[in-house]
Amino acid sequence: MTDPQRLLASVFGFDAFRRGQEEIVQAVCAGRDVLAIMPTGGGKSLCYQLPALCRDGVTLVVSPLIALMRDQVRALREAGVEAGALTSGNTEAETEEVFASLREGRLKLLYMAPERLASSGTVPLLRRANVGLIAVDEAHCVSQWGHDFRPDYLRIGALRQALRIPLAAFTATADAETRDEIVARLFGGEAPRIFLRGFDRPNIHLAFAPKDTPRRQILDFAAARRGQSGIVYCGTRAKTETLARALREAGHAARAYNGGLEAEERREVERAFQTEDGLIVVATVAFGMGIDKPDIRWVAHADLPKSIEAYYQEIGRAGRDGAPAETLTLYGPDDIRLRRSQIDESAAPGERKAADHGRLNALLGLAEALRCRRVDLLAYFGESAEPCGNCDLCDAPPELFDGTDAVRKALSAILRTDERFGAGHLIDILTGNATDKVTARRHDGLPTFGVGRELDRRQWQAVFRQMQARDLIRPDPERHGAFRMTEAARPVLRGEVAVELRREAVRRRPSPTVRALVSEDDAPLLSALKAKRRALAQAQGVPAYVIFPDRTLIEIAERRPRDLDAMAGISGVGSVKLERYGAAFVAVVTGAEPEAQHPQRRRLAGREAGTIFDRLQSAQLDLARGADGTARPLSCSTSVLRRIAEAQPANEDALARVPGMDAQRLDRFGSTFLTIVNGD
Repeated sequence: MTDPQRLLASVFGFDAFRRGQEEIVQAVCAGRDVLAIMPTGGGKSLCYQLPALCRDGVTLVVSPLIALMRDQVRALREAGVEAGALTSGNTEAETEEVFASLREGRLKLLYMAPERLASSGTVPLLRRANVGLIAVDEAHCVSQWGHDFRPDYLRIGALRQALRIPLAAFTATADAETRDEIVARLFGGEAPRIFLRGFDRPNIHLAFAPKDTPRRQILDFAAARRGQSGIVYCGTRAKTETLARALREAGHAARAYNGGLEAEERREVERAFQTEDGLIVVATVAFGMGIDKPDIRWVAHADLPKSIEAYYQEIGRAGRDGAPAETLTLYGPDDIRLRRSQIDESAAPGERKAADHGRLNALLGLAEALRCRRVDLLAYFGESAEPCGNCDLCDAPPELFDGTDAVRKALSAILRTDERFGAGHLIDILTGNATDKVTARRHDGLPTFGVGRELDRRQWQAVFRQMQARDLIRPDPERHGAFRMTEAARPVLRGEVAVELRREAVRRRPSPTVRALVSEDDAPLLSALKAKRRALAQAQGVPAYVIFPDRTLIEIAERRPRDLDAMAGISGVGSVKLERYGAAFVAVVTGAEPEAQHPQRRRLAGREAGTIFDRLQSAQLDLARGADGTARPLSCSTSVLRRIAEAQPANEDALARVPGMDAQRLDRFGSTFLTIVNGD
């Protein structure tokens, strides 16, 4: 089996594994069944792509969306890896190319949509192809009660049994219940090796805000990040269209994406988002799962997501390159009412509805958090954390107050009006506003009439919103959204439990200050590097990040490599990409093409062997006519010098075993070469 560490550097251009990757790679390489839960942007794909290159045979990758498969295949081919996909979106020529590569034994990774597993010819095809490992991407799609359920994922377990080969499953979104479901359905209940690599994405700034003219809030957020790629998620198709139009009118490049568009139009939006810098896509939640774009700088939710898992996955599409990214999630009473009614009106059994309400409660708790949001988010996934310093509540801690008395007054008003009214009427009662509706029902005579005058209407709206978020009250769909008290509220009403609330402050618009990716001195060079990347990508018809991700360009701008050896030390620059693009990017840094290198020397760029090669070549020139300069000319080929530089033979016997080193060359160069190799 090939050494994973060597391929990590030579193919993918990384000097070291990211946190948590190495153990997973070793387990997959060893043929163990594996379930790995890793944060989005944590390098999941490398944990099956690298073992695929180390192991014999073909690795089958089951992936949920065509766009995602195409992205990964394209990136692998750019790195010099034989990969292909069999999807419904293939042309005949593309499909035949994949089959030819399988027949000739060249293909290492075969991507396939789960729907293809239903074909009777799939298992025989995979047997003939010598498939030795199944990798399942987005494994949470096997959960029948999850937010991304794909029925054909249920066939994967049977495929594993039919082929009798190991399976490695990967996801970023799996609580304990979902993990148990994955094990049962993919591994047949057999215990895989489970790796929990954490859910934290420390580069992502978390922020929530109550809705207050939400269109203006989204426009302000986008304006402060002008020119950066972003996604705005909306709850309805209609809102994607109107908000995209508003963004365009404000001078942004923006496109709508929803299920009402024709398939070709949706593909065009996906293509544009992948290839154009600074495009904003305003979309329903269907968008993004198949987009492997690492340089999305921000994600905004114009409406509340349906669960904390959905929220985590959607914001996880930002900052996959590890560079700073930002999020904003807007929410309001109407969002809460909609999400509650969707759960209550679903066909799910009672216990599932209760679990779904619990998941929504977790998200609402995050929205109305009193302290660091990341602490609450990670606690949901079973992790502990210290305050992060990278969320809106760490930036500006809210003012808190003992809201027990206010909540008890509100609950009393709800009960004294027989749980038949919503926030508007209840606030009129609490503030002593004798409207026609209040007086017609004689609610101005209730003991609770006017008992809440210490808070104004806006503050009471915040109290009712926070009570919904704490699941103390719920809107009743059978009573047109009237509030009813939950069991959790009874101890509060009896005075047994205190409630701490956030005081509603004057709302601030998002700060126009955006964290720069590089220092002010490096910014012009980064812009020039991006322009070169864009030109190369357009010439090849591929997304810009397939050439190099932002993270690599940032490192080039900061380290300013002046030759190919220095360029090879940049993270993400493997041997194939160095060969294809190294000189072009060094030229941007230095203003001139780097000195040409022989291909054999370029293969050693950035390695100690490269320096040894240079010294061997120089010594060979000095000794070409012997020590006294009178002998017949003699030399070694560059391939021989490369082999010596890589092998670093310790003595003359080892040097003699290098192909191309005959007795004559040993006599002429042997002692000098050994002195160079051994550093004497």
